[in-house]
Amino acid sequence: MRDAVRILAALLIPASGVSSAVELADCVPLDDPARLACYDRVSGRTPAAPPPAPDASPADSAPRSDAASPGVAPAAAGAPARPEAAAPASMLGERWALDAAPRDTRYNVVFHQPNYFIGRYSDHAGTRPSSPTHPFPEDADSTSINPGEAKFQISFKTRLWEDADRRVTLWAAYTQQSHWQVGNGALSRPFRETDYQPEFIVGLRPDLPAAGWRWRLLNLGLVHQSNGREDPLSRSWNRVYAQFGLERGEFAVLLRPWYKFHERTAGDDNPDIRQYYGSGDLVVVWKRGDQTLTFTGRANPGSGKGAAQIEWSTKWFGPVRFYVQAFSGYGESLIDYNWRQNTIGAGVSLNDAL
Repeated sequence: MRDAVRILAALLIPASGVSSAVELADCVPLDDPARLACYDRVSGRTPAAPPPAPDASPADSAPRSDAASPGVAPAAAGAPARPEAAAPASMLGERWALDAAPRDTRYNVVFHQPNYFIGRYSDHAGTRPSSPTHPFPEDADSTSINPGEAKFQISFKTRLWEDADRRVTLWAAYTQQSHWQVGNGALSRPFRETDYQPEFIVGLRPDLPAAGWRWRLLNLGLVHQSNGREDPLSRSWNRVYAQFGLERGEFAVLLRPWYKFHERTAGDDNPDIRQYYGSGDLVVVWKRGDQTLTFTGRANPGSGKGAAQIEWSTKWFGPVRFYVQAFSGYGESLIDYNWRQNTIGAGVSLNDAL
């Protein structure tokens, strides 16, 4: 068949087109795709370029929402995307600089204990402070103490040293608490008591799971507390302690057992202070939004004595918080370490226990 086409093309087509006709005859027996390409080649036609692929729609180019990480269910069709919940801030991490942060200064001065100023009322003001080694003078005035007074506390700490990954940190801290008879004009509005408390603290960061909690902090501290007064109103003691800090969601717990250094009885201002202060304290902090509730407790099971304090604060304006404090038991101040009373007060604070 192909030879007959060649002969017919030679007889009917001028010489100038014989070669093209012969090539055209070669295309006849080919399959469709190859035959079409052969015709295009013989006729000199340039095949049209394939149409460009349609642009991917935004939905196709965007990552698919159902390609979630393992264990995360895909969102229902048409449901709005839910932003991933941010991890709650670490109360212990912020207060003790446990987490990574820019090191713009060598000394990081931050709050330590709560800083506050309140007016407070006592149902049983201590009018005859005494201790086993310092009895109250018989000729002293014991009737001029007002049950209402101002109470304020300043407390801060500074980081002296830390290792490269903040697993070990050295702090120096200072707390001062004052009780001011601001309404007692008969006594020229004196400061009834001021307690001074310097500390040195080695902070460790265990960061380990503990029965559903996170053990974030271990502090080893050396603390001195005194009121700086002369006998018979001098009070002081020295302790070492270990403080364990745990967190879980909105809660933080600080457990601090301590050991009191023994002194010669004659030189000890308050040899029985452990009967009233116990051998440690427990602080529980609950924080939600702008509100913070703190419970502090200490007890000596042997003597049945101790104290409990509840603090509540909420954001007010700027850095200032509205602050309420209620206390019941022994040792609201160092001069009252062996005096039981209930107090209630309100005012302002700059920070909480955490």
